Amino acid sequence: MLAVIVGLLCLLGGRAVRSQDATGSRFVCNAIPPGAEPGCGYGPTGNRVQSSSPVEDELRNTIIQLRETILQQKETIVSQQGTIKELNSKLARCEAAADESSQGKARGHGSRRKEYGKNTMGDLPRDPSETIDQLGKTMQSLKGRLENLEQHSLRLPSSNVSAGGVSALTPLPPELRDLLRQRLGALETQLLRKVAELEEEKSQLYNETAAHRQRTESALNSLLERITELEKSNNAFKSPEDFKVSLPLRTNYLYGRIKKSLPEMYAFTVCMWLKSSASPGIGTPFSYGVPGQANEIVLIEWGNNPIELLVNDKVAQLPLSVSDGRWHHICITWTTRDGFWEAYQDGERLGTGDNLAPWHPIKPGGVIILGQEQDIVGGRFDATQAFVGELSQFNMWDRVLRPVDIMGLANCSAYMPGNVVPWIDANVEVFGGASKAALEICEDRAFDS
Repeated sequence: MLAVIVGLLCLLGGRAVRSQDATGSRFVCNAIPPGAEPGCGYGPTGNRVQSSSPVEDELRNTIIQLRETILQQKETIVSQQGTIKELNSKLARCEAAADESSQGKARGHGSRRKEYGKNTMGDLPRDPSETIDQLGKTMQSLKGRLENLEQHSLRLPSSNVSAGGVSALTPLPPELRDLLRQRLGALETQLLRKVAELEEEKSQLYNETAAHRQRTESALNSLLERITELEKSNNAFKSPEDFKVSLPLRTNYLYGRIKKSLPEMYAFTVCMWLKSSASPGIGTPFSYGVPGQANEIVLIEWGNNPIELLVNDKVAQLPLSVSDGRWHHICITWTTRDGFWEAYQDGERLGTGDNLAPWHPIKPGGVIILGQEQDIVGGRFDATQAFVGELSQFNMWDRVLRPVDIMGLANCSAYMPGNVVPWIDANVEVFGGASKAALEICEDRAFDS
Protein backbone atom coordinates (compact mmCIF):
# COMPACT_ATOMS: atom_id res chain seq x y z
CA MET A 1 0.00 0.00 0.00
CA LEU A 2 2.82 2.43 0.89
CA ALA A 3 4.64 1.55 -2.35
CA VAL A 4 1.56 2.48 -4.39
CA ILE A 5 1.33 5.82 -2.62
CA VAL A 6 5.02 6.64 -3.23
CA GLY A 7 4.67 5.71 -6.90
CA LEU A 8 1.71 8.00 -7.35
CA LEU A 9 3.54 10.84 -5.67
CA CYS A 10 6.54 10.49 -7.91
CA LEU A 11 4.36 10.22 -11.04
CA LEU A 12 2.53 13.44 -10.20
CA GLY A 13 5.78 15.16 -9.39
CA GLY A 14 7.15 14.18 -12.78
CA ARG A 15 4.18 15.76 -14.50
CA ALA A 16 4.44 19.00 -12.55
CA VAL A 17 8.05 19.91 -13.20
CA ARG A 18 10.31 18.33 -15.76
CA SER A 19 13.83 19.24 -16.98
CA GLN A 20 15.86 18.07 -19.94
CA ASP A 21 19.57 17.41 -19.97
CA ALA A 22 22.04 15.97 -22.45
CA THR A 23 21.45 12.39 -21.45
CA GLY A 24 17.67 12.39 -21.15
CA SER A 25 14.79 13.22 -18.76
CA ARG A 26 15.04 13.58 -14.98
CA PHE A 27 12.57 14.46 -12.20
CA VAL A 28 12.98 17.24 -9.68
CA CYS A 29 11.03 17.08 -6.32
CA ASN A 30 10.09 20.35 -4.68
CA ALA A 31 9.62 20.94 -0.91
CA ILE A 32 6.05 21.17 0.40
CA PRO A 33 5.39 24.10 2.71
CA PRO A 34 4.57 23.22 6.34
CA GLY A 35 0.88 22.65 6.99
CA ALA A 36 0.11 22.22 3.29
CA GLU A 37 -1.80 19.26 1.91
CA PRO A 38 0.38 16.62 0.21
CA GLY A 39 0.36 16.68 -3.56
CA CYS A 40 2.36 17.80 -6.54
CA GLY A 41 0.89 21.26 -7.09
CA TYR A 42 3.92 23.27 -5.85
CA GLY A 43 6.68 24.96 -7.82
CA PRO A 44 10.39 25.42 -7.07
CA THR A 45 9.64 28.52 -5.00
CA GLY A 46 7.12 26.75 -2.83
CA ASN A 47 4.12 28.40 -4.43
CA ARG A 48 1.17 26.22 -5.31
CA VAL A 49 0.86 25.35 -8.91
CA GLN A 50 -2.65 25.22 -10.09
CA SER A 51 -3.60 21.96 -11.79
CA SER A 52 -6.24 22.01 -14.34
CA SER A 53 -6.50 18.19 -14.63
CA PRO A 54 -9.61 16.56 -12.97
CA VAL A 55 -7.78 13.23 -12.83
CA GLU A 56 -5.07 14.71 -10.66
CA ASP A 57 -7.66 16.08 -8.22
CA GLU A 58 -9.37 12.70 -7.93
CA LEU A 59 -6.06 10.95 -7.32
CA ARG A 60 -5.13 13.51 -4.70
CA ASN A 61 -8.40 12.93 -2.81
CA THR A 62 -7.91 9.20 -3.06
CA ILE A 63 -4.40 9.48 -1.53
CA ILE A 64 -5.75 11.53 1.39
CA GLN A 65 -8.53 8.99 2.10
CA LEU A 66 -6.05 6.11 1.90
CA ARG A 67 -3.78 7.84 4.40
CA GLU A 68 -6.64 8.33 6.87
CA THR A 69 -7.74 4.72 6.40
CA ILE A 70 -4.21 3.43 7.06
CA LEU A 71 -3.97 5.45 10.30
CA GLN A 72 -7.32 4.08 11.52
CA GLN A 73 -6.33 0.51 10.62
CA LYS A 74 -3.08 0.98 12.52
CA GLU A 75 -4.92 2.08 15.68
CA THR A 76 -7.33 -0.84 15.36
CA ILE A 77 -4.48 -3.35 14.95
CA VAL A 78 -2.71 -1.97 18.03
CA SER A 79 -5.93 -2.30 20.05
CA GLN A 80 -6.49 -5.87 18.81
CA GLN A 81 -2.87 -6.80 19.62
CA GLY A 82 -3.44 -5.63 23.18
CA THR A 83 -6.54 -7.81 23.42
CA ILE A 84 -4.63 -10.81 22.07
CA LYS A 85 -1.84 -10.25 24.60
CA GLU A 86 -4.40 -10.14 27.43
CA LEU A 87 -6.01 -13.39 26.28
CA ASN A 88 -2.58 -15.06 25.94
CA SER A 89 -1.66 -13.94 29.47
CA LYS A 90 -4.89 -15.31 30.91
CA LEU A 91 -4.49 -18.57 29.04
CA ALA A 92 -0.92 -18.92 30.34
CA ARG A 93 -2.15 -18.41 33.90
CA CYS A 94 -4.89 -20.99 33.37
CA GLU A 95 -2.32 -23.46 32.09
CA ALA A 96 -0.05 -22.75 35.07
CA ALA A 97 -2.97 -23.33 37.47
CA ALA A 98 -3.79 -26.58 35.65
CA ASP A 99 -0.15 -27.73 35.95
CA GLU A 100 -0.17 -26.99 39.69
CA SER A 101 -3.43 -28.94 40.05
CA SER A 102 -2.02 -31.99 38.22
CA GLN A 103 1.16 -31.87 40.32
CA GLY A 104 -0.93 -31.69 43.50
CA LYS A 105 -2.94 -34.75 42.43
CA ALA A 106 0.26 -36.68 41.71
CA ARG A 107 1.30 -36.25 45.35
CA GLY A 108 -1.76 -38.21 46.54
CA HIS A 109 -5.50 -38.33 46.21
CA GLY A 110 -6.00 -37.44 49.86
CA SER A 111 -3.99 -34.19 49.75
CA ARG A 112 -5.50 -30.91 48.79
CA ARG A 113 -3.81 -27.66 47.87
CA LYS A 114 -3.73 -25.16 50.71
CA GLU A 115 -3.31 -22.30 48.25
CA TYR A 116 -4.60 -21.85 44.74
CA GLY A 117 -2.49 -20.06 42.13
CA LYS A 118 -3.76 -16.98 40.42
CA ASN A 119 -5.77 -17.55 37.25
CA THR A 120 -8.34 -15.84 35.12
CA MET A 121 -11.10 -16.56 37.57
CA GLY A 122 -9.26 -15.24 40.65
CA ASP A 123 -8.76 -17.53 43.68
CA LEU A 124 -10.72 -20.74 43.30
CA PRO A 125 -13.28 -21.34 46.05
CA ARG A 126 -12.98 -24.50 48.11
CA ASP A 127 -16.48 -25.65 47.36
CA PRO A 128 -16.56 -27.59 44.03
CA SER A 129 -20.09 -26.36 43.29
CA GLU A 130 -19.00 -22.74 43.66
CA THR A 131 -15.95 -23.43 41.48
CA ILE A 132 -18.11 -24.88 38.70
CA ASP A 133 -20.44 -21.86 38.80
CA GLN A 134 -17.46 -19.50 38.72
CA LEU A 135 -15.94 -21.27 35.72
CA GLY A 136 -19.25 -21.12 33.86
CA LYS A 137 -19.57 -17.38 34.48
CA THR A 138 -15.99 -16.82 33.33
CA MET A 139 -16.64 -18.80 30.15
CA GLN A 140 -19.73 -16.73 29.35
CA SER A 141 -17.76 -13.54 30.00
CA LEU A 142 -15.01 -14.55 27.58
CA LYS A 143 -17.52 -15.47 24.89
CA GLY A 144 -19.27 -12.13 25.33
CA ARG A 145 -15.98 -10.27 24.99
CA LEU A 146 -15.21 -12.16 21.77
CA GLU A 147 -18.63 -11.28 20.33
CA ASN A 148 -18.16 -7.62 21.25
CA LEU A 149 -14.75 -7.67 19.58
CA GLU A 150 -16.20 -9.13 16.39
CA GLN A 151 -19.02 -6.58 16.33
CA HIS A 152 -16.52 -3.79 16.86
CA SER A 153 -14.38 -5.05 13.98
CA LEU A 154 -17.37 -4.84 11.63
CA ARG A 155 -17.50 -1.08 12.16
CA LEU A 156 -13.84 -0.54 11.16
CA PRO A 157 -13.29 1.04 7.70
CA SER A 158 -11.69 -1.12 5.10
CA SER A 159 -8.74 -0.40 2.89
CA ASN A 160 -10.91 -0.79 -0.22
CA VAL A 161 -12.34 2.51 -1.32
CA SER A 162 -14.85 2.90 -4.06
CA ALA A 163 -14.29 5.18 -6.98
CA GLY A 164 -16.62 7.73 -5.46
CA GLY A 165 -14.54 7.93 -2.21
CA VAL A 166 -17.02 5.97 -0.01
CA SER A 167 -15.37 3.35 2.24
CA ALA A 168 -16.77 -0.18 2.42
CA LEU A 169 -17.12 -2.26 5.63
CA THR A 170 -15.22 -5.53 6.05
CA PRO A 171 -15.12 -8.05 8.96
CA LEU A 172 -12.15 -8.88 11.24
CA PRO A 173 -9.19 -10.45 9.37
CA PRO A 174 -9.65 -14.25 9.17
CA GLU A 175 -6.21 -14.98 10.67
CA LEU A 176 -6.94 -12.96 13.80
CA ARG A 177 -10.43 -14.41 14.15
CA ASP A 178 -9.11 -18.00 13.84
CA LEU A 179 -6.42 -17.28 16.41
CA LEU A 180 -8.97 -15.93 18.88
CA ARG A 181 -11.28 -18.88 18.34
CA GLN A 182 -8.40 -21.35 18.85
CA ARG A 183 -7.38 -19.63 22.08
CA LEU A 184 -10.95 -19.57 23.34
CA GLY A 185 -11.47 -23.22 22.38
CA ALA A 186 -8.31 -24.22 24.27
CA LEU A 187 -9.45 -22.24 27.29
CA GLU A 188 -12.90 -23.84 27.16
CA THR A 189 -11.30 -27.30 26.99
CA GLN A 190 -9.13 -26.45 30.00
CA LEU A 191 -12.13 -25.23 31.98
CA LEU A 192 -14.15 -28.35 31.18
CA ARG A 193 -11.27 -30.54 32.30
CA LYS A 194 -11.04 -28.56 35.54
CA VAL A 195 -14.79 -29.01 36.10
CA ALA A 196 -14.45 -32.78 35.56
CA GLU A 197 -11.56 -32.93 38.04
CA LEU A 198 -13.53 -31.01 40.64
CA GLU A 199 -16.54 -33.29 40.17
CA GLU A 200 -14.30 -36.33 40.65
CA GLU A 201 -12.75 -34.79 43.75
CA LYS A 202 -16.22 -34.06 45.17
CA SER A 203 -17.23 -37.69 44.58
CA GLN A 204 -14.08 -38.94 46.30
CA LEU A 205 -14.71 -36.70 49.31
CA TYR A 206 -18.28 -37.99 49.58
CA ASN A 207 -17.07 -41.61 49.44
CA GLU A 208 -14.41 -40.93 52.08
CA THR A 209 -16.99 -39.27 54.35
CA ALA A 210 -19.38 -42.21 53.99
CA ALA A 211 -16.60 -44.69 54.76
CA HIS A 212 -15.52 -42.69 57.83
CA ARG A 213 -19.12 -42.56 59.05
CA GLN A 214 -19.45 -46.31 58.63
CA ARG A 215 -16.22 -46.94 60.56
CA THR A 216 -17.34 -44.62 63.34
CA GLU A 217 -20.73 -46.32 63.64
CA SER A 218 -19.04 -49.74 63.71
CA ALA A 219 -16.69 -48.61 66.51
CA LEU A 220 -19.61 -47.19 68.51
CA ASN A 221 -21.58 -50.41 68.10
CA SER A 222 -18.59 -52.44 69.31
CA LEU A 223 -18.22 -50.12 72.29
CA LEU A 224 -21.90 -50.42 73.16
CA GLU A 225 -21.68 -54.21 72.98
CA ARG A 226 -18.66 -54.15 75.28
CA ILE A 227 -20.44 -51.90 77.75
CA THR A 228 -23.45 -54.23 77.71
CA GLU A 229 -21.20 -57.20 78.42
CA LEU A 230 -19.55 -55.38 81.32
CA GLU A 231 -22.93 -54.42 82.73
CA LYS A 232 -24.07 -58.02 82.50
CA SER A 233 -20.90 -59.22 84.23
CA ASN A 234 -21.37 -56.66 87.00
CA ASN A 235 -24.97 -57.74 87.39
CA ALA A 236 -24.01 -61.40 87.55
CA PHE A 237 -24.92 -61.54 91.25
CA LYS A 238 -27.87 -63.68 92.25
CA SER A 239 -29.64 -60.53 93.42
CA PRO A 240 -28.61 -56.84 93.27
CA GLU A 241 -27.78 -56.75 96.98
CA ASP A 242 -25.70 -59.94 97.14
CA PHE A 243 -22.21 -58.45 96.76
CA LYS A 244 -19.37 -57.00 98.81
CA VAL A 245 -16.76 -54.27 98.37
CA SER A 246 -13.15 -55.25 99.07
CA LEU A 247 -10.54 -52.68 100.14
CA PRO A 248 -7.39 -54.76 100.70
CA LEU A 249 -4.75 -52.02 101.19
CA ARG A 250 -4.35 -49.00 103.44
CA THR A 251 -3.96 -46.32 100.76
CA ASN A 252 -5.53 -42.97 99.92
CA TYR A 253 -6.84 -44.08 96.52
CA LEU A 254 -8.89 -47.25 97.16
CA TYR A 255 -12.49 -46.38 97.93
CA GLY A 256 -16.13 -46.82 97.01
CA ARG A 257 -18.75 -44.16 96.47
CA ILE A 258 -22.51 -44.21 96.90
CA LYS A 259 -24.18 -42.57 93.90
CA LYS A 260 -27.16 -41.35 95.94
CA SER A 261 -26.95 -38.43 98.35
CA LEU A 262 -28.93 -37.73 101.52
CA PRO A 263 -31.88 -35.45 102.11
CA GLU A 264 -32.11 -33.21 105.13
CA MET A 265 -32.64 -35.53 108.10
CA TYR A 266 -33.39 -35.15 111.80
CA ALA A 267 -32.66 -38.78 112.60
CA PHE A 268 -30.94 -41.70 110.93
CA THR A 269 -29.99 -45.36 111.25
CA VAL A 270 -27.02 -46.79 109.37
CA CYS A 271 -26.30 -50.54 109.29
CA MET A 272 -23.62 -52.62 107.54
CA TRP A 273 -21.65 -55.84 107.62
CA LEU A 274 -17.89 -55.46 108.29
CA LYS A 275 -14.94 -57.83 108.15
CA SER A 276 -11.46 -56.57 109.07
CA SER A 277 -8.33 -57.65 110.92
CA ALA A 278 -6.38 -54.43 110.42
CA SER A 279 -4.47 -52.92 113.32
CA PRO A 280 -4.03 -50.49 114.83
CA GLY A 281 -7.59 -49.50 114.02
CA ILE A 282 -9.75 -50.65 111.14
CA GLY A 283 -9.91 -47.14 109.63
CA THR A 284 -13.01 -45.40 108.25
CA PRO A 285 -15.81 -47.70 107.06
CA PHE A 286 -17.77 -44.70 105.73
CA SER A 287 -17.98 -40.90 105.81
CA TYR A 288 -20.52 -38.32 104.67
CA GLY A 289 -19.33 -34.80 103.80
CA VAL A 290 -21.23 -31.70 102.74
CA PRO A 291 -20.04 -28.28 101.58
CA GLY A 292 -18.71 -26.47 104.61
CA GLN A 293 -18.53 -29.61 106.76
CA ALA A 294 -16.50 -32.61 105.59
CA ASN A 295 -17.28 -34.52 108.83
CA GLU A 296 -21.08 -34.34 108.75
CA ILE A 297 -21.31 -38.09 109.59
CA VAL A 298 -18.20 -40.26 110.09
CA LEU A 299 -17.60 -43.74 111.54
CA ILE A 300 -13.88 -44.24 112.26
CA GLU A 301 -11.41 -46.30 114.31
CA TRP A 302 -8.04 -44.56 114.11
CA GLY A 303 -4.91 -45.87 115.77
CA ASN A 304 -5.47 -47.23 119.26
CA ASN A 305 -8.60 -45.15 119.83
CA PRO A 306 -12.02 -46.83 120.08
CA ILE A 307 -14.52 -46.62 117.27
CA GLU A 308 -15.94 -43.10 117.10
CA LEU A 309 -19.11 -41.59 115.64
CA LEU A 310 -18.86 -37.99 114.38
CA VAL A 311 -21.94 -35.85 113.69
CA ASN A 312 -21.25 -32.29 112.55
CA ASP A 313 -17.65 -32.88 113.71
CA LYS A 314 -18.85 -33.67 117.26
CA VAL A 315 -17.51 -36.98 118.66
CA ALA A 316 -18.99 -39.93 120.59
CA GLN A 317 -16.97 -43.07 121.41
CA LEU A 318 -18.73 -46.38 120.70
CA PRO A 319 -18.17 -49.63 122.63
CA LEU A 320 -17.69 -51.79 119.50
CA SER A 321 -14.94 -54.25 118.56
CA VAL A 322 -14.88 -55.71 115.05
CA SER A 323 -11.19 -56.25 114.21
CA ASP A 324 -11.03 -60.05 114.69
CA GLY A 325 -11.20 -60.86 110.95
CA ARG A 326 -14.78 -62.17 111.10
CA TRP A 327 -18.05 -60.76 109.74
CA HIS A 328 -19.90 -58.47 112.17
CA HIS A 329 -23.17 -56.63 111.80
CA ILE A 330 -23.19 -53.13 113.28
CA CYS A 331 -25.91 -50.48 113.43
CA ILE A 332 -25.75 -46.86 114.63
CA THR A 333 -28.83 -44.74 115.38
CA TRP A 334 -28.98 -41.00 116.07
CA THR A 335 -31.65 -38.36 116.53
CA THR A 336 -31.33 -34.59 116.65
CA ARG A 337 -33.50 -34.54 119.81
CA ASP A 338 -30.94 -34.21 122.60
CA GLY A 339 -28.36 -35.77 120.21
CA PHE A 340 -29.30 -39.27 121.44
CA TRP A 341 -27.38 -42.21 119.86
CA GLU A 342 -27.29 -46.05 120.07
CA ALA A 343 -24.65 -48.58 119.00
CA TYR A 344 -25.50 -52.21 118.05
CA GLN A 345 -23.16 -55.10 117.25
CA ASP A 346 -24.50 -58.41 115.91
CA GLY A 347 -28.05 -57.40 116.91
CA GLU A 348 -27.22 -56.43 120.51
CA ARG A 349 -27.24 -52.87 121.80
CA LEU A 350 -23.85 -52.31 123.44
CA GLY A 351 -24.02 -48.59 124.20
CA THR A 352 -26.10 -45.39 124.18
CA GLY A 353 -25.40 -41.70 124.76
CA ASP A 354 -26.70 -38.18 124.20
CA ASN A 355 -25.60 -34.61 123.60
CA LEU A 356 -24.05 -35.54 120.23
CA ALA A 357 -24.72 -32.47 118.03
CA PRO A 358 -28.18 -31.94 119.57
CA TRP A 359 -30.78 -30.14 117.47
CA HIS A 360 -28.51 -30.23 114.45
CA PRO A 361 -30.20 -31.34 111.18
CA ILE A 362 -28.17 -33.52 108.83
CA LYS A 363 -27.46 -31.36 105.78
CA PRO A 364 -28.45 -32.59 102.32
CA GLY A 365 -26.56 -32.83 99.01
CA GLY A 366 -23.29 -34.34 100.27
CA VAL A 367 -21.12 -37.30 99.23
CA ILE A 368 -20.99 -40.75 100.87
CA ILE A 369 -17.56 -42.44 100.62
CA LEU A 370 -16.88 -46.04 101.61
CA GLY A 371 -13.42 -46.73 103.06
CA GLN A 372 -12.03 -43.18 103.38
CA GLU A 373 -12.40 -40.12 105.62
CA GLN A 374 -12.96 -36.86 103.70
CA ASP A 375 -10.99 -33.70 104.41
CA ILE A 376 -12.88 -31.95 101.62
CA VAL A 377 -16.14 -33.07 100.06
CA GLY A 378 -15.40 -36.17 98.00
CA GLY A 379 -11.62 -36.13 98.34
CA ARG A 380 -8.27 -35.37 100.03
CA PHE A 381 -8.07 -38.73 101.72
CA ASP A 382 -5.54 -39.72 104.39
CA ALA A 383 -4.06 -43.22 104.00
CA THR A 384 -3.65 -43.61 107.79
CA GLN A 385 -7.44 -43.30 108.17
CA ALA A 386 -8.35 -45.70 105.29
CA PHE A 387 -10.48 -48.78 105.99
CA VAL A 388 -8.84 -52.15 105.32
CA GLY A 389 -11.17 -55.11 104.89
CA GLU A 390 -14.54 -55.92 103.34
CA LEU A 391 -18.00 -54.44 103.80
CA SER A 392 -21.49 -55.24 102.58
CA GLN A 393 -25.17 -54.40 103.05
CA PHE A 394 -24.59 -50.69 103.71
CA ASN A 395 -28.16 -49.36 104.25
CA MET A 396 -29.40 -46.07 105.63
CA TRP A 397 -32.81 -44.90 106.89
CA ASP A 398 -34.09 -41.46 107.86
CA ARG A 399 -35.50 -42.73 111.16
CA VAL A 400 -34.43 -44.70 114.20
CA LEU A 401 -35.05 -48.44 113.70
CA ARG A 402 -36.53 -50.54 116.47
CA PRO A 403 -34.27 -53.01 118.26
CA VAL A 404 -36.34 -55.91 116.90
CA ASP A 405 -35.76 -54.70 113.34
CA ILE A 406 -32.02 -54.46 113.93
CA MET A 407 -31.99 -57.98 115.40
CA GLY A 408 -33.83 -59.33 112.35
CA LEU A 409 -31.17 -57.82 110.07
CA ALA A 410 -28.34 -59.20 112.16
CA ASN A 411 -29.60 -62.82 112.28
CA CYS A 412 -30.71 -62.78 108.59
CA SER A 413 -34.35 -63.34 109.50
CA ALA A 414 -35.49 -60.12 107.81
CA TYR A 415 -34.58 -58.18 104.69
CA MET A 416 -35.22 -54.45 104.92
CA PRO A 417 -33.28 -52.19 102.51
CA GLY A 418 -32.69 -48.59 103.51
CA ASN A 419 -35.31 -46.09 102.41
CA VAL A 420 -32.67 -43.37 101.91
CA VAL A 421 -29.64 -45.43 100.75
CA PRO A 422 -30.30 -49.05 99.77
CA TRP A 423 -27.44 -51.52 99.14
CA ILE A 424 -27.81 -52.12 95.38
CA ASP A 425 -25.08 -52.98 92.87
CA ALA A 426 -26.01 -50.12 90.51
CA ASN A 427 -25.79 -47.66 93.42
CA VAL A 428 -22.14 -48.36 94.31
CA GLU A 429 -19.01 -47.30 92.39
CA VAL A 430 -15.46 -48.46 93.18
CA PHE A 431 -12.16 -46.71 92.43
CA GLY A 432 -8.40 -47.14 92.65
CA GLY A 433 -8.32 -50.94 92.71
CA ALA A 434 -11.25 -51.54 95.04
CA SER A 435 -13.45 -54.37 93.76
CA LYS A 436 -16.95 -55.78 93.97
CA ALA A 437 -17.58 -59.52 94.27
CA ALA A 438 -20.59 -61.78 94.81
CA LEU A 439 -21.46 -62.48 98.41
CA GLU A 440 -24.39 -64.07 100.21
CA ILE A 441 -23.66 -62.61 103.58
CA CYS A 442 -25.75 -64.96 105.67
CA GLU A 443 -24.16 -68.10 104.17
CA ASP A 444 -20.66 -66.65 104.42
CA ARG A 445 -21.25 -65.58 108.03
CA ALA A 446 -22.52 -69.06 108.92
CA PHE A 447 -19.32 -70.53 107.40
CA ASP A 448 -17.18 -68.15 109.53
CA SER A 449 -19.05 -69.27 112.64
